[in-house]
Amino acid sequence: MQGDAIAAIVDQWRRERPDLDPTPMLVIGRLFRLTDALDQRLRPPFGAAGLGSGDFDVLAALRRSGEPYALSAGELSRTVLVTTGAITKRVDRLEHRGLVARTVAEEDSRGRLISLTPAGVALTDELIAVHLDNQRRLLEGLGEDEQAHLADLLERLALSLPPAGG
Repeated sequence: MQGDAIAAIVDQWRRERPDLDPTPMLVIGRLFRLTDALDQRLRPPFGAAGLGSGDFDVLAALRRSGEPYALSAGELSRTVLVTTGAITKRVDRLEHRGLVARTVAEEDSRGRLISLTPAGVALTDELIAVHLDNQRRLLEGLGEDEQAHLADLLERLALSLPPAGG
């Protein structure tokens, strides 16, 4: 069986720099390539729904937070793993479409909450079903045990990483 592009790159580095071990590229390089390939295959339903990059992440974070489907910008930022500035831009777009609303927090009138509107709940529920079906389809090349094993390995890798910037 012929290897993938990353295997070819590793072979080239082995030839050109036999003093170095390029085998980490077999994991890291493949993860990067897969991330890009998966993103390209998962994004179309969001684009078809008129959502920009990262907009669904905001909607999904609000929806999975449970009723009343409301979080502060800071909570959203920590959940979606982007800056509060990026959250503000996404919320502006979503608010313009009537998918989210900004409200004053009851416990602190200075605080603002971002909440899903009924239209936002409906769209998110529709898209999460499509998204999970797409993910399931993309993993069909692996059996259930293989998927579970890969999920475990990826979790171990994620937990083993030092903090960013550290």
